[in-house]
Amino acid sequence: MTFSRNSDPAARRTTRMATTDEQLRLMTRVARLYHEQGMRQPKIAEELRISQPRVSRLLKQATELGIVRTIVVPPDGVFADLEEAIQARYGLRDVVVVDVEGEAEAVIPALGAATAVYLETTLMEGDRLGISSWSATLLATVEAMRSRPGGRFLEEVVQLVGGVGDPAVQVQATRLMGRLADMTGADPVFVPAPGLVGNSAARDAIAADPKVAEAAEAWKRLTIAIVGIGSLEPSPLLRQSGNIFSLEEQRELRELAGVGDICLHFFDEAGALLGTALDDRVIGISPDAFRAVPRRIGVAGGNRKHAAIRAALRGGWVDVLITDLGVAGRLARESE
Repeated sequence: MTFSRNSDPAARRTTRMATTDEQLRLMTRVARLYHEQGMRQPKIAEELRISQPRVSRLLKQATELGIVRTIVVPPDGVFADLEEAIQARYGLRDVVVVDVEGEAEAVIPALGAATAVYLETTLMEGDRLGISSWSATLLATVEAMRSRPGGRFLEEVVQLVGGVGDPAVQVQATRLMGRLADMTGADPVFVPAPGLVGNSAARDAIAADPKVAEAAEAWKRLTIAIVGIGSLEPSPLLRQSGNIFSLEEQRELRELAGVGDICLHFFDEAGALLGTALDDRVIGISPDAFRAVPRRIGVAGGNRKHAAIRAALRGGWVDVLITDLGVAGRLARESE
């Protein structure tokens, strides 16, 4: 708090017209007792022999006249101005900038820890959470989360894309879902199928399986989704899982100006869905169903992810972004 009898000229003129020197002196005295000495309002009233309602009014007037000014000084590692700039530019609900920068693999631990804290403080009782399971960052997030006292508070935790892949890495996707369900007391809903199959006929046959159909129904009930934002070059975890398009198909996506994906649905630099036949091979939440989720959190960082993150924001794929300082600075500086 700072105290001053000097404000802008208009405020000074208003002060002279509305108050006397004695009133200003009393306001300042009350403000100092309350804000600097930590004295409670009843004690101030007793000390100055005035009523408590008058103390309250004087404190309010002191703020209105600029005698008391509240100054917020962000601590090191908090980037409120940067977050607000990105939020305003892309029309987001929230932005979290993490004090780390570099390539994707280097920023994963810090992004995971920050996302864990964000979920711990924003998840509400009764939420139904969808999560993409082939993400090293989200795996780090779940590993960093702490159990909330009181047991069950989420209704469901639902896989957003097929969770079956190479057995050597599938255990990581299963662990992500299992740990998150255990910590939140939620019912886990798995997608017992690969994220990517050979053709649309195979996709249709698998989608008819009762367990897969159960997951598809659960996608309609989601209140929150949290996803990684992929670049055209698949992450090491996704590549190891086997749930990736071939090199030839990746070249096709590049020729179509694709820059990134969410849940294996690719979009261009404006965030527009490419809408190729490749989408018909994905077993996971559809773009329309994903966009219908009320709160959609995208977690991604690293220099090579910049174009994909920007495109996801431009296309309205997510309304909450958690990213690193390097990417955030570029998003805030560049023009649309």
